[in-house]
Amino acid sequence: MDNAVALPQNLPPALAAPPASAGFVQRINALPTPRKLLLAAGLAGLVAIVVALSLWSVKPQYKVLYANLSDKDGGAIIAQLSQMNVPYQHADGGAAILVPADRVHDVRLRLASAGLPKGSTVGFELMDNARFGITQFQERLTFQRGLEGELTRSIEALAAVSSARVHLALPNQNGFFREQQKPSASVLVHLHPGRSLDRAQIAGIVHLVSSSVPDLAPKAVSIVDQNGNLLTESPEGKTQGLDANQLQYVAQIEATLTRRITDILEPVVGRDNLRAQVTAEVDFSQSESTSEQFRPNQGGEPAAVRSMQHLESTQTEAAPPTGVPGAATNQPPVPAQAPINGPAQALQAANAGGAGNAQVRREAVTNYEVDKTVRVTRNATGTIKRLSAAVVVNHRTQTDARGRTTQVPLSEEELQKLTNLVRESMGFSADRGDSLQVINAPFQVSKPEEPAERPLWQQPEVLDLVRQFVVPGALSLVALLLVLGVVRPALKAAMTPEAPAAKVDAVIDGPEMLPPLAGGNGDEAPGVPLLAAPLNNNKLEAARQLARDNPAAVANIVRSWVSKEAAA
Repeated sequence: MDNAVALPQNLPPALAAPPASAGFVQRINALPTPRKLLLAAGLAGLVAIVVALSLWSVKPQYKVLYANLSDKDGGAIIAQLSQMNVPYQHADGGAAILVPADRVHDVRLRLASAGLPKGSTVGFELMDNARFGITQFQERLTFQRGLEGELTRSIEALAAVSSARVHLALPNQNGFFREQQKPSASVLVHLHPGRSLDRAQIAGIVHLVSSSVPDLAPKAVSIVDQNGNLLTESPEGKTQGLDANQLQYVAQIEATLTRRITDILEPVVGRDNLRAQVTAEVDFSQSESTSEQFRPNQGGEPAAVRSMQHLESTQTEAAPPTGVPGAATNQPPVPAQAPINGPAQALQAANAGGAGNAQVRREAVTNYEVDKTVRVTRNATGTIKRLSAAVVVNHRTQTDARGRTTQVPLSEEELQKLTNLVRESMGFSADRGDSLQVINAPFQVSKPEEPAERPLWQQPEVLDLVRQFVVPGALSLVALLLVLGVVRPALKAAMTPEAPAAKVDAVIDGPEMLPPLAGGNGDEAPGVPLLAAPLNNNKLEAARQLARDNPAAVANIVRSWVSKEAAA
């Protein structure tokens, strides 16, 4: 007998099943209140997880807004970003500030309008804020501070310089002083890690500072790095030992000579069959000698007359009067007659009585130029005093007919040819005391040690993947638990309609016995005991009315219950 029984259409409202066309919202409303709250909490959790996953997947990209900021400027910028409601991040220990990539330019313009960043150095903008009544000393001090700030900004523009400070010593110029004191400058540079200033860059900084200050000599500019090393030459002279430039010069000479030897021997012996090293001894001492030589006039050329002086003097003494007094003795003496162009004659004084005594003195002084040679010799610095070279050549590799390779040493003739090539390439000089050693020896080939592989869980790629997917995975797991444990049971309960038999079970719930029901063939069915749970009067009357109106259906329902219990 078929257990499926069609219920009558005139069931009471308490036993009537919800129609098949009832909406999903009505079924949800029909759920108990705790089940409704649980379903609402599960749906809210799912929405929150979906939003979190979407925000995690579309994480905004941050770019650098400002870098290498001072603590003062960094704090002012962060305070301004908080007022502007702009998200930001820190990098490099707080030295850089990052903002979303799509807002970098907008934020920079807005911060510039607010005067940020102010910077740790100020330039000639100090002169714009000059107040009324400023003294001459204060004005000169403000100008000096502005000049120092401008020089600092110019030096910090160099790629190797992280920060700089400039100190200027500008003496007060006074027109009443005969000797004015000259200005001087000191520069402190802080270099980036791993960077250094070469000789040309140091000279450029010195020239920049000396050209910016009037009457400032380049020798009066000193540059010091963050470690306290003096980068410029000391005015008192170089310190003991080799400086960095001299060491670099020696290394450059050695590298050049080594490269020459390698370039000329590699085509002969092979690239990996040669090792060469050159040591240069360079003389950096400075010497200056001055010599002055005199030599007599030699050769057929006449000597050059420097000066000539002639001196002639005559002194005459009158003779005493002699002879017979008379008219002849009182006559003046006759003048002497001598040729005009002839040799000089001794002047004689004569008188009527006889000749007097005359003294003549002649002097001639002639000065000639004496040959003089002045020689000044300045020896050049950085001259090579001695070179030492060592070259090792690998054995020649030979392959026999069977394919086996063997190492064969070079012959003496081949080794001598290689030695001659090295001598010519390095500029070997026996007079200078250079030394050269070229030997032939087998090379020991060692296999490079393979680095130990890290475990899979310690590899950076795996760690990045774990960091990248651990949060989405955890959120997805929570969402799955919510769906399976909260949302799915609630939806299943709302989607599954209750059978009419369940309604009858809910209604027929008393300790009484059903009245005898007539079967379909007129036979009466025995009474069936009801459940022990008490029933209210409305449900009991509804059950009795159902049994009276449709006894066959009720009998079939009871028969199906009995058959199920017997099978169990």
